[in-house]
This record gives sequence, structure tokens and C-alpha cells, in this order.
Amino acid sequence: MELDINWKSAIIVLTILVCTILITRLVRWLISNSFVSASDRIRVDPTRYRFFKNAASFIVWLIALGSIVLLVPELKALAITLFAGAGILVAFAGLAAQQAFSNIVSGIFIVIFKPFRVGDMIKVGTLNYGIVEDITLRHTIINNFENKRIIIPNSVISSETIVNDSIEDSKICRWIEVGISYDSDMDRAIEIIQEESIKHPFCIDNRTPEEKEEDNPQVRVRILGFGDSSVNLRAYVWCSESLQSIRMHSDINRSIKNRFDAEGIEIPFPYRTIVYKKDLPPNS
Repeated sequence: MELDINWKSAIIVLTILVCTILITRLVRWLISNSFVSASDRIRVDPTRYRFFKNAASFIVWLIALGSIVLLVPELKALAITLFAGAGILVAFAGLAAQQAFSNIVSGIFIVIFKPFRVGDMIKVGTLNYGIVEDITLRHTIINNFENKRIIIPNSVISSETIVNDSIEDSKICRWIEVGISYDSDMDRAIEIIQEESIKHPFCIDNRTPEEKEEDNPQVRVRILGFGDSSVNLRAYVWCSESLQSIRMHSDINRSIKNRFDAEGIEIPFPYRTIVYKKDLPPNS
């Protein structure tokens, strides 16, 4: 008789698990199809779509777990015993679930207030920098520039300072900083920096119509100050988005160095003078 009861319980559990897997896949498929069809008509934020898909899967599995506990007599009796006679265990479970609940609430706030969305390039704190790949009930996944996934709990990411390169306006002003020697032609150096910046295909003209009428330069170059051995210049170069600006910055630095070398403009480097207080031996 005991063997029959165990087989019956196993069949119930297996049936519920199979049905849960099928229902989860069906729900995710329906949500995906709804998102694709809606995106053809209106602009749909993928953040809400992915979060809702993960939330729906979580709810289905939660219902399945509750059904298994209620339908399997052995598990039901065990659950009643635990909740009736183990108040301390329930307290510990509540404390353990507190962090998980905090992550869920933080994830909901992220989806509602949208400090960032799926596909945005963000910087979390001072270290984690990359593109938001997914937002789940528990955590946010960021794909950094080394193609590594950074998994940050939602409660942590909600309490950090977030720099969003993509929100509202994706244009970015990239600084090109270079120092030239005091003997170099500063005006010619500024012209070279402007020419090489404008030639780059990722450089865009961000001037207003009024600035164009006033014939303001497309790339502004400012003198930051005077260093120990260099005049420090900074060019403000605009690009349409962050990823392109990284490549543009590197290319322009390279082309400026080549032009400076060709036209005799020196980028100074530190010199070191060694003074000996005593004469060296003749054979040294």
C-alpha cells in the first residue's frame, strides 16, 4: 500500500512539473508574439516585456510548487507540521526572504520609473560599465566590453549612482585631450586637431543654427592650462552614440599624433637629469 501511495505522489509531482514546463513555455511564447506584433505598430519598451515575461514564469512556478504541496499528502502534512511547530524556522525563512523580496520590489521600481532600459549603456557605481542585457525579478544583467556578464541584484543597483549614456538623447561629447610643447605652434596644433576630428566619419555637427550663422567651429578646442612642460588642449567632439565614441576617440588620437609628427609639433614627455655630487672613477 505504501508503495502505491509513493507511486501516486510521484505521478502527481511529475504531471505538475510537465504541465508547468509546458504552460511556462506557452506563456513566454504568447508574450513574445504579443511584443513582436505590438512593436510593428507602436514603439514598445523591451524592458517591460522581458520583466513581465520573467514575472509570469515565476508566478507559474510558484503556483506549481503550491499545488504540489497541497496535492501530495506527505508534503502537505510536512508543511503543516513545519508551519505549526517551527516558529523560529518561519522567522528565519522570513529573514532569508526579505532580501529576495527587496530585489523583486526594486526590479518593479526599475521597470516603472525606468532609470535605464534593456539596451541602454550604463555605468553602475564606479566599476560596472556596459549594456543592459536583461532585467529579471532578482537581478539586472550587464554585458561589459569584455563580453562578460555582470549580475547585480536589483536592490544593490537601485541604491547605486547610475550614469546612463542612452537615456533621452544618445549623443555624447567626447573629450580629446593633448599637450603640446611651449615651442610648438599652438594655433596650428588647434587647426590640426579640428581637421582630424571633423574628418572622422563618426563625428557629427551638434551646432545650433545660431552657432552656424555665427560661424562657430564644429569642433571647439579650449586651452585647459599650462603644465610643467606642456600647453594642455581639449577638443570637444560630438558623436551619435557611446560605442562609436570609444572608437572615434582612439582613431582621432592616432591621426593627431601622425599629423603632429609630420608637421613638427611636439608632444612633450618628461626628461630626467641626473646630477652626481662626486666625480665618477675614470673606468666607470
